[in-house]
Amino acid sequence: MKIKYIILSLALALVLQAPAQKQDDMRQAVEYLASQELGGRFPATAGDTLASEFIVGKLRSLKLKPIVKGKKKIGYYHNFTFGKTEKRTTHNIIAVLPGKDKKLRNEYIVVGSHYDHLGMGGQGSGSRRPDTLGVHPGADDNASGDAVVLELARHFKKVGSPRSIIFAFFGAEEQGLVGSKFFLDWLKHEDDRRINLPADKKGIVAMVNLDMVGRMRGDAMSVSGTGTSSGFKSLVEKTAEQAGLHVTCIPDGYGPSDHASFVAAEIPVLFLTTGGHMEYHTPDDVPSTLNYDGMQQTLEFTQELIARLSEMPGTPDYINVPGSQTMKHANFKVTLGLMPDVMGASSTPGLRADIVVAGKPAHTAGIRSGDIIQEIDGKPVKDIEEYMQRLSELKAGTTIPVKVLRDEETIVFQVHLTPPVR
Repeated sequence: MKIKYIILSLALALVLQAPAQKQDDMRQAVEYLASQELGGRFPATAGDTLASEFIVGKLRSLKLKPIVKGKKKIGYYHNFTFGKTEKRTTHNIIAVLPGKDKKLRNEYIVVGSHYDHLGMGGQGSGSRRPDTLGVHPGADDNASGDAVVLELARHFKKVGSPRSIIFAFFGAEEQGLVGSKFFLDWLKHEDDRRINLPADKKGIVAMVNLDMVGRMRGDAMSVSGTGTSSGFKSLVEKTAEQAGLHVTCIPDGYGPSDHASFVAAEIPVLFLTTGGHMEYHTPDDVPSTLNYDGMQQTLEFTQELIARLSEMPGTPDYINVPGSQTMKHANFKVTLGLMPDVMGASSTPGLRADIVVAGKPAHTAGIRSGDIIQEIDGKPVKDIEEYMQRLSELKAGTTIPVKVLRDEETIVFQVHLTPPVR
């Protein structure tokens, strides 16, 4: 009995240790990728090279398949050149886990994240503090996604998958989704060096993208693209229920991250994010601000989601869903200058303003990050869809009332509307 008790105790200790080890591994990955040493991982810089070498080392240690013939050391790199005036060469980092099922192994799922960031910031970099030069570490954006994808690669290497999985770390995402676009374009053309990949992009049946998954609040996250294939919404909802997460499903698969390249190629997608925050695209997006318990929840949710996706008996169909909230803003005649909570994480009726940009109309009027918008111009706002609808009805140069809830106080601000910067 004593020996049996010892064995059971050891087994239980191993079970309890596994999540803690994964979380520690993710923390270490974030701390390196978002370190000052890497200088913000701007494409084609020394920091970009160090980041890619770190990721390749992890993939090689897992003995995942390379994608280019030749020396094993370089077989995970997909190099590309970008830039209109100054040409730069960087790369995607890609590895493949062949599927176990003879019928399904020729269908590929891409599990991706981007590993680049804004470097030192500055004018035209995308920094929210363009007048301040300093390392933009990008802990949440997107070292968090890279850390989770590395753990996903480790998990599926151990347990296997019916369909083949491509683990992709895209370069130059912040420059306009450059790496993911080049990758899909590469698959259009014959290349004698290419191995362990589908013959063309039609072999990719789904793409799962993780971008900014390090700041979970409560148990809330957002999954976009749930309408891009007929079975995706129920798949996400059932997985979320099992995981005990509050997941907001957004039908379209557009948005400013690499999954948009796959939607443009008519490939169904699922985009996971825990949303924006004040440190987004600033030097303050550092490892200590991340919620590593939340990242563990994201990892476990995504593991189950990919497992179910890989086991689907039929090939996922593609449905063209018009962009609702993520693309229409390009046609708006006004901007409030804030980033709304796309996840619907607030339990209070209305839509939370996650980030209110200094100097923009909402901030000038007195609205602050964390305020919950309940009415715009006298009309109710209960979610992201109604928020976008209200913006589409407004004109620049006018002043309109915006009712918000701050703590337990209801306040009405008069907001003078300006046109968006093109």
